[in-house]
Amino acid sequence: MLKVNEIYHSIQGESTNAGLPCVFIRLTGCDLRCSYCDTEYAFYDGKDYSIKQIVDEVKKYNCKLVEITGGEPLMQDESITLMKKLCDEDFDVMLETAGNMPIKNVDKRVKLILDLKCPSSGMMDKNLYENVDHLKKDDEVKFVIGNREDYDWMKEIIIKYNLQNKCTLLASVAFGTLEPLALVNWILEDKLDVRFQLQIHKFIWHPKTKGV
Repeated sequence: MLKVNEIYHSIQGESTNAGLPCVFIRLTGCDLRCSYCDTEYAFYDGKDYSIKQIVDEVKKYNCKLVEITGGEPLMQDESITLMKKLCDEDFDVMLETAGNMPIKNVDKRVKLILDLKCPSSGMMDKNLYENVDHLKKDDEVKFVIGNREDYDWMKEIIIKYNLQNKCTLLASVAFGTLEPLALVNWILEDKLDVRFQLQIHKFIWHPKTKGV
C-alpha cells in the first residue's frame, strides 16, 4: 500500500517534458522543509491505495507520460515497486525526488529529476551526493535558484561532480523570490550550458492551485 495525496491529469510544468500532458501521482510525506516549498499540503494528508488501484486510476486518463512526485516519493519503499509496474505497463515514467534519498534501486527505465538543494533552501546539508554516481544520460538534475549565492553554488557543484557530462541540467527560479530575468542574464553572461526553466503551471493557473 502507498499513501497518496492526489492523482491528477495536467500539463507537465517543468523538466525537458514541459508542456506535455502528464498524469501526476503525488505521494504523501517529506522529511525536508525547504524554504520555498509549494506542496506543504502533501506532508501528511493522503489516502491508502494499492499499487493496482493507482495503476487503474492512471489508465483512466489515457496518457502515456506519468510523474511520481511528492512530498518525497522515495520515503515510501513501495514507490519502487509502483514505478516498475508502471514501466511494465509501458508508461513513460518520471520521478521527481529531492535528492536526499538513495536512487540506486529505482528502475533504470524511469527518468529521474534529481533536485540538488541550494543554500537558500535551508536543506543543502541533506543532499546525498552519492546519487550522482547513479545518474543516467537521460536523467536531469534540477537546481532551484533563489539568489546569487545559489547560482554561484550551482556552478561549483556542476564542476565538482562533472555534472555537465552526466545528464541534462535544469536551472529554475524559486517562484516569487528571484526575477527570472536575473537568472537568465547570469546564465548568458557565463555561457553556462544549463536549461533555464519556469514552472509554467504557475503561470497558467494561480500559483497555489492544487491538482494542476
